[in-house]
Amino acid sequence: MPKMKSNSGALKRFKIKKNGQIKRGSAFRSHILTKMDQKRKVNLRGPQTVDSTDVKRVKAMLCKA
Repeated sequence: MPKMKSNSGALKRFKIKKNGQIKRGSAFRSHILTKMDQKRKVNLRGPQTVDSTDVKRVKAMLCKA
């Protein structure tokens, strides 16, 4: 039987932490940030984790399920 292929787009976007949570990047942080107020940009800056409802789907894409 062939090897399972992980989703290459997901490999670039997600990392699994030691405690099992999945790190992800924030959306809306790439360009046109001048019109965004500072408070919103600060809140987008911190580490983000994948919501518990999506963990199963993301792990399946990473072949870690």
